[in-house]
Amino acid sequence: MHSRFFEPLHLHHRICNTIKGTTTVPAFIRHPKDFWSGIVFLIFGLSAVIIGQDYELGSAGRMGPAYFPIALGILLSLIGLASFVRSFFRPGEAIGRIYYRELTIVLVAVLLFGFLVRNAGLVPAGFLLILISAYASDKFELKKSLALAAGMTLFAVGLFVKLLGLPMPIIGPWLGGN
Repeated sequence: MHSRFFEPLHLHHRICNTIKGTTTVPAFIRHPKDFWSGIVFLIFGLSAVIIGQDYELGSAGRMGPAYFPIALGILLSLIGLASFVRSFFRPGEAIGRIYYRELTIVLVAVLLFGFLVRNAGLVPAGFLLILISAYASDKFELKKSLALAAGMTLFAVGLFVKLLGLPMPIIGPWLGGN
C-alpha cells in the first residue's frame, strides 16, 4: 500500500526534471537551453520565410527582394532545427531565472535609439543606446560606461557614416545638424 500511494510521485519524477525547484521540463529534453533557443530560431526563421513569400524571389544571378530574407530564414530555421534536435540527445544546464529588469532596460534603449537616430542623429542615439544598455549590468560604472559609449559612438560614426557611407545624420535636425 505504501509504494502504491507514492507511485504517481515516482512517475512524475521520471517524466520531469526539476530546474532549481521552480520549473519543470519533460525528462526527454536533456538540454533546456538548446530546446528553447531552437524553438525561438525556428519561429523567427520560418516567419522570415513565410513573410518573404509575399515578395519576388528572383534567382541567384538576379536576386529579388525576397531572396536574402528567405535564404537567411532557411539558414536560421536549419540552425534552430539542429539545436532543437540536439536538445534531446546532449545533456546541458538548466535555464536560470529570467532577468526582466535588464531585458526591459535594453529593450527601452533599443527603442529609444530607433526613435532618436533619424532626428537627433547617430551620435546622441548611439551614445544613449550604449549608456542605457550598460546600466542594465550589475557591474555598471558610470565613468567606464561613458568612455565605452563615447568610443563605440565614434566607431559607429566612422564605420557606418564615413566608411560605408550610410545616409544617416551624425547630428540630426533636432540638434541643429543636417
